[in-house]
This record gives sequence, structure tokens and C-alpha cells, in this order.
Amino acid sequence: MKNVLKFLLSIQLKRSKFVQQVNGFTLIELLVALVLAFLVLTPLLFFMVNILTTDQKEQAKANSEQEIQTAVDYIANDLQQAVYIYDKTALTTNSNTLPGSSGIKDQIPPSKIATGCNSSTCQPILVFWKRKFLSGAITLSSSTTANKIDDTFVYSLVVYYLIKDSITTWSNAARIARFEITDGVVAANGTTGNCTGYPNDTYIDTTHCPDPGFQRFNLNLASAAGLTQKMNSWKATASTAYTQQASVLIDYIDQTSIGSTVLNCPTGTLSSGNYMGFYTCVDVANTTAQVFLRGNALARLQTSNFDYSSNNQTYFPTASVRVQGRGYLFSK
Repeated sequence: MKNVLKFLLSIQLKRSKFVQQVNGFTLIELLVALVLAFLVLTPLLFFMVNILTTDQKEQAKANSEQEIQTAVDYIANDLQQAVYIYDKTALTTNSNTLPGSSGIKDQIPPSKIATGCNSSTCQPILVFWKRKFLSGAITLSSSTTANKIDDTFVYSLVVYYLIKDSITTWSNAARIARFEITDGVVAANGTTGNCTGYPNDTYIDTTHCPDPGFQRFNLNLASAAGLTQKMNSWKATASTAYTQQASVLIDYIDQTSIGSTVLNCPTGTLSSGNYMGFYTCVDVANTTAQVFLRGNALARLQTSNFDYSSNNQTYFPTASVRVQGRGYLFSK
């Protein structure tokens, strides 16, 4: 009997050990596992966050670099058709009756660039006249071929603005907008005054009228001496008001103030403007402009403390181009 009890007891002890082994971990084992997991996973988590943050910053810089270069290329192609480029004097002086001292500042429309735009928030930086190509604008009729199509050129006034305002549609940095008004297609003969606001001009039809507010420059202005005075005396037509809206070319432009920074032009004179993100050097005599752009990738990543400094200059990609207009205006 004694041997039987010993046998049953031994079986019970072996069974209890087996049950204890498969029931789970002790509290100490769980605590040790948690500490080890924390020590291993925490550095990995910081490493992954750092990788994601770095990737975000690099992507922001890459986007800014691409957009800045695209904007410079667009402006360069636009400037190649220029026949006259205005300098700082013309863009910072209002029109008056004194030849040589007049400007076009009050003739170009900041109010049409964006809601709330004024002379301080929307600054004209690059303004020029260009020849604009119109494909198939003229229909010719002849005895041999009816409705023959021909191309032509017209003059247009182009204005590039640097805008720094508080409109939430755009970034907290600055942006560049483009405004353009274009002449209509003039007819050799036809009905005078067939376009509203232009009673003394004849255009091929009412679908090829000038943009509202457009008026051609006058190279035969007797009261002005020289081409610069004649172009600076240009005024928008008073009979019709501007209706065109400017198109934003690029956002996330550096809004850091020029302040006391001295900007030297290789040739020509510095354009107007108060910000480092967009300025030009204009050589009126040679119809040449050098354009400087600087983006702001930091404004893509944060909403404050994104001004330019030597410590974060890698987030401010720059691009520049020097363009000479292909056109030419002759004035005696």
C-alpha cells in the first residue's frame, strides 16, 4: 500500500510540473521582456522617424528646385520675345506730363492681381512689351483659294508681380503672378470703331479686339525725346477698365526682406522690390534682363520661422537667367 501511494504521488508531482510549464510566463519574465523590447524598439522607432523626416525635407527641397528652374525657364522664353523692358524708374514712378520723369507704376493694375492687392503687397518686378505670335488669326480670300489662313504678330504688355500677402489659399511665403494685356488684330481696311472702347481703330472682326485697358505705345510722341521717355509715357486706355486676372506662376518664393543687403547687377540697373525671392537687373538700351529667383522649401514644412539664414540656406534653392529680347523698337 505504501508503495502504491508513493507511485501515485510521483505521478501527481510530475503532472503538476508539466501544467506549470504550459500555463504562461511569470510577472518577472514579462517585465524583463518589456524592458528588452523597449530598449530594442525605441532606437528603431527614432531611426524610422528620422528617416521619414529627412525624406520629407529632401522631397520639399527637390520640389522647390524643380519649380524654381521651371519658372526661370518660362520667364526666359517669355522674355525672348521682348521689344522693350522697363527699368526701376518706370516701375516706381507714377505717370505725369513731364517727359523723362514719368513712369507706369499707376498704369499697371495691382488690384487685378489678387483680392486685396496694393502697391505694398503686389510689387511689379519685371515689366516688358513683347511681340505675341497668333496662329491662324487672319483669314484671306483670293480668286484661287478661299478662306486662306495666315499668322500674325501683335504687341502685348506683360507684368510679373511678386506677391506677399496673408491670403490662405497660398503659402505663407511669397509667390509670383503673371499679368498680360494684348492688342487686337488690326485690319488694313474695314469699319472704324468695331471694337468697344476703340472708336478710332479698325480690327479684322469683333473676336480679335484688344484686351480691355490695352493701348499701344506711341513712338511718335513729340513731347518726349528718346525711346525711354516715349515708353515711360505710356498710359492705359481710359475708356475701358482692365478685366484680366493674373495667373500665379509659382508659389513658395522666398519672402525674406532685402533690408540692408547690397545687390549688385552685373549689367543694367536693379529692379524694384523689397524681397530676395524675385528681382531683376535691366539693361534698357540692350533690351536685356537678368532674372534672379530664390525658393523657400522651409515654408512647405513649417508655418513659422522660415526666413532665410546662413544655417538653413540649403532650403532656399536659387536660379538665374540672363535674356536678351529678340525684338527691337526704333525711335528717332
